[in-house]
Amino acid sequence: MVEKGEEIDTHSAEFCLSHAQELVPSVLEKARGVKGFVGRWKIIISKLEQIPSRLSDLSSHPCFSKNALCKEQLQAVSDSLSEAIELAERCLEERYMGKLQMQSDLDALSSKLDLNLRDCGLLIKTGVLGEATLPIAIAHSAEAEPEASRWNIRELLARLQIGHLEAKHKALDSLIEVMKEDEKNVLLVLGRSHISALIQLLTATSPRIREKTVSVICSLAESGSCENLLVSEGVLPPLIRLVESGSALGKEKATISLQRLSMTVETARSIVGHGGVRPLIEICGVGDSVSQAAAAGTLKNLSSVPEVRQTLAEEGIIRVMINLLDYGILLGSKEYAAECLQNLTSNNDSLRRVVVSEGGIQSLLAYLDGPLPQESAVGALRNLVGSVSMDRLVSLGLLPRLVHVLKSGSLGAQQAAASAICRVCTSAEMKKLVGEIGCIPLLVKMLEAKTNSAREVAAQAICSLLSVPQNSREVKKDEKSVPNLVQLLDPSPQNTAKKYAISCLASLSSSKKCKKLMISYGAIGYLKKLCEMDIPGAKKLLERLERGKLRSLFSKK
Repeated sequence: MVEKGEEIDTHSAEFCLSHAQELVPSVLEKARGVKGFVGRWKIIISKLEQIPSRLSDLSSHPCFSKNALCKEQLQAVSDSLSEAIELAERCLEERYMGKLQMQSDLDALSSKLDLNLRDCGLLIKTGVLGEATLPIAIAHSAEAEPEASRWNIRELLARLQIGHLEAKHKALDSLIEVMKEDEKNVLLVLGRSHISALIQLLTATSPRIREKTVSVICSLAESGSCENLLVSEGVLPPLIRLVESGSALGKEKATISLQRLSMTVETARSIVGHGGVRPLIEICGVGDSVSQAAAAGTLKNLSSVPEVRQTLAEEGIIRVMINLLDYGILLGSKEYAAECLQNLTSNNDSLRRVVVSEGGIQSLLAYLDGPLPQESAVGALRNLVGSVSMDRLVSLGLLPRLVHVLKSGSLGAQQAAASAICRVCTSAEMKKLVGEIGCIPLLVKMLEAKTNSAREVAAQAICSLLSVPQNSREVKKDEKSVPNLVQLLDPSPQNTAKKYAISCLASLSSSKKCKKLMISYGAIGYLKKLCEMDIPGAKKLLERLERGKLRSLFSKK
């Protein structure tokens, strides 16, 4: 009760509460007296009757008087109650332009009351009321600034959950600005309810709201800290719908979000399950450069999941990826296309045949002539060589390009090229061509590579080529061949090239010079350890070298 002479703060939460509570009996009395529009007023009255308990819940909260959101909500309730009184009086006096207009006004009032009741409940239920209040102790502490920033962000996030769309629109504008300056603190205070509220705004009727919301979602996805929350709260279907029919910016941000989220296998499967493949493929064909690259990147991620590859192919992904190799706007689009084709052709003969029939080999070879990373394109070619005749591969210029990659490509690209050589060497004629084009010195050098897998595939390629006498002479001439191969006799479990090194050295051991080099570089010691491990071929090679060593000793005497 306000004492005589005491000044009333008409801006306080207490005054707003008192004002709303005073309006309720009046509005109920008037509403119950209305004779027209009975059905609509009956619904409105049922909602008005719930307001006192919601006001009581708010007023009993410890942070009630300190929270700006609470005061704003009370003002919104009072506005709705005042509007209800006005409409009731007009109905009682039959002062309205027409029945349809009054029906529309009553429906709008009913929606506002729904919103009031929902928002009052949310303030209590979600803990927003307490979160949005900065404690006095913190406000006056040395850590006030960072803490105050977090509390302000909490209030801003809370505003995404309550109020009408225009208020949420303003909150989104503020959130976008805050994320530019202080993304770390936004991520610190972001919770499940905030994520859920954002996702709901992705389906708002306002295109502006959807566009700004997906910009925030995109930033959150790219942050790498809340992907699981986004997916578990249902972000994928609305993102896919935006890719289908959003504005240019909306499509771009939605596609970038899907690219980031699709990096996990489970989410990639879900994107396919929610019908995301077709709109992504369409973006690859008609989207702007950024959207096109993001869509290609997302499809590349999807193609890494073996069980969805057939679905991707049925949606036409192969033709689209080949087109991107040829005409992609950004270089990144071409690179993603090459990776996608490598994934699609890794273990599926029918998809390999489709890629070949669509002209994929020619496009991949042309890609190798450009400045982009070569590993995926060479990997795709390696997968495809078994589906094309050797004559066709030679005529298309595969071998010179493989030599180029072995000379100047990254280690991963060199490894893929060596693996491709292994696959094309199915005949003596092809092996001879590979040797003549200059691959052997490059493969010998690759035996010194830093990774076990690269050394293994180089040794495997050399082993295949050695069956042609001309190639064998070439390997023997290379001063590094025997020393490098002997080093690959290392018995450690990590060395996976042992068996190929043994086969190569066995082929070269018919040469006295090579045999002496093997002995001088310690092959016998390695082979003894390999014999203890029962490595195939080690015992036979050891016996050959030891016989040669004994003959050498006797000849010296």
